[in-house]
Amino acid sequence: MHLTLLKSKLHRATVTHAEVDYEGSCAIDRNLLDTANILPYEQIEIYNVTNGERFTTYAIEAERDSGIVSVNGAAAHRATPGDLIIICSYAGLDQSEAAIFHPTLVYLDEQNRIKRVSERIAMQVA
Repeated sequence: MHLTLLKSKLHRATVTHAEVDYEGSCAIDRNLLDTANILPYEQIEIYNVTNGERFTTYAIEAERDSGIVSVNGAAAHRATPGDLIIICSYAGLDQSEAAIFHPTLVYLDEQNRIKRVSERIAMQVA
């Protein structure tokens, strides 16, 4: 059986730019890409916490330690600077790989600086 699991997450990134005329993609600070284990040109899902939009694009590299998270091309219509977004990538694993796999979860502050990194999301309780 083949399973699709969350591989990487940048949680509550702040959109710094939305550039319709830039070649489509999402430019992300290279330090954030490295920490989250997201490769340039890797497919990503973006979930806009501010307006509820959800869309697919790919990651490209922005200047290291710049804090840049720029939603570009057609996707720029789905986000504006200041929006809070969640950026996720997924991996296909077989059952034995999935049993021992842990995602990389990167939690950000308002300036897209890393607050903490984890491998688990706390259990939601009533």
